[in-house]
Amino acid sequence: MVTEYKNAITGYKHEPFTDFTIEENKHLFEEALTFVNSQLGKPYPLVIGGERITTDENTVSINPANRKEVIGTVSKANKELAEQAMQTALSTFNTWKKHDPEERANILFRAADIIRRRKHEFSGYLVKEAGKPWKEADADTAEAIDFLVYYARQMMKLKDGSPVESREGEMNKFNYIPLGVGVIISPFNFPLAIMAGTVAAAVVTGNTVLLKPSDHTPVVAAKFVEVMEEAGLPHGVINYIPGSGEEIGDYLVDHPKTRFISFTGSREVGCRIYERAAKVQSGQIWLKRVIAEMGGKDTVVVDKDADVELAASSIVYSAFGFSGQKCSAGSRAVVHEDIYNEVLEKAVVLTKALAMGNPEDVNTYMGPVIGQASYNKIMKYIGIGKEEGRLMTGGEGDDSKGYFIQPTIIADVDEKARLMQEEIFGPVVAFCKARDFDHMMEIANNTEYGLTGALLSNTAEHIERAEEEFHVGNLYFNRGCTGAIVGYHPFGGFNMSGTDSKAGGPDYLIMHMQAKTTSTTI
Repeated sequence: MVTEYKNAITGYKHEPFTDFTIEENKHLFEEALTFVNSQLGKPYPLVIGGERITTDENTVSINPANRKEVIGTVSKANKELAEQAMQTALSTFNTWKKHDPEERANILFRAADIIRRRKHEFSGYLVKEAGKPWKEADADTAEAIDFLVYYARQMMKLKDGSPVESREGEMNKFNYIPLGVGVIISPFNFPLAIMAGTVAAAVVTGNTVLLKPSDHTPVVAAKFVEVMEEAGLPHGVINYIPGSGEEIGDYLVDHPKTRFISFTGSREVGCRIYERAAKVQSGQIWLKRVIAEMGGKDTVVVDKDADVELAASSIVYSAFGFSGQKCSAGSRAVVHEDIYNEVLEKAVVLTKALAMGNPEDVNTYMGPVIGQASYNKIMKYIGIGKEEGRLMTGGEGDDSKGYFIQPTIIADVDEKARLMQEEIFGPVVAFCKARDFDHMMEIANNTEYGLTGALLSNTAEHIERAEEEFHVGNLYFNRGCTGAIVGYHPFGGFNMSGTDSKAGGPDYLIMHMQAKTTSTTI
């Protein structure tokens, strides 16, 4: 078969971000937002085997910047419909697993092209449903395109297996085959990129999936399912079944025919899934595989010889991008005592200058947090922070219209304090003072997480030590700790940050397959 998109697999470059200082780009994005606003309030059915199913029970998706505005009304699956989706996925797997891997890859290339053509429209949905400012939304959409293209390319590399040795008189092969039916549980914070990436990895490797998106962002997921159908994906490969975790989430995790679970979310839920998936159910003939990304408590470490301006900006933008609602967000700043006050001062100035407000405004840097529960949790932590440290800026919230919380800096926090140990998932950063480099590394590693980290330093010896001692899955030098790019910074963490599955990396697809050795005597 001739590859439809040869140029897409001969050289990889990540999808460029949009420059909104260019007036034409700004105008095109505004047009896309106008279109998305004209689409609000529509109903979205379940999709099982290509069939649209409307249910009496719905999730009402709202705009977190204006909670009176309904983005869409989304049907919810119950156990009976979840079982119907499982049976459909099982049946479809028998044919989909036999599709030429090159054909499966081409579907992803086509889907990437479709989203690329409609890039601002998808970003517009992210602005409205997730509360993402323009640049954050644009980066989310670009990352979704990157995942589709990168995983298609990776499948082309893996389709013929890996070489193994053959002795005289025998021919040996080592090939990868798909696992079966996977349950994809995707998060709200990257509702297009992570959702698209986890689904694409599963389907391009020959699996079928049951997609349960976040209750906060089901419309974005529904639009993605439409794109995959348009790209030529057969019915039943992706089954779109939003619903409650308590009813269908547990049911599908426990199901004896579930072969793997791909989850992105909190440590608490991830551990619960891991535990439930470990139990072998009646009729189950395999051990379920769990691919989990479960959050972080990430540290920006500032050495005494660091560039102070760079350190302050790295801390601020790592902490407050998308209102700190990133598992990679730098929620801890550990600064050498010699320059602590100077870095803190500059970080406060930068933070006070951040524009917070409606994410539909191009000038907004920080919009709302995702919902009432998140708002309440973050405000509670700010209260704890005021007791554990010194409030430098922010600290106030307003949920009268949307869920807005000021970017908040708490200084002089003890290294073992709750604000330094517990994931907040909001616009709050704790500053902690360190005596020397040994103390910095000690603090950097003193949480149960190990996702991202950054070191700002001009001392080669300290950079070399950090490479070995700073125990995180993604470590960055002289920059912030967020912004991993597919194919460039494979992403995943240690300890309670998950299974270090390294999304956007060369071995991620293998997590969705199993290896088969064949040996032929000749």
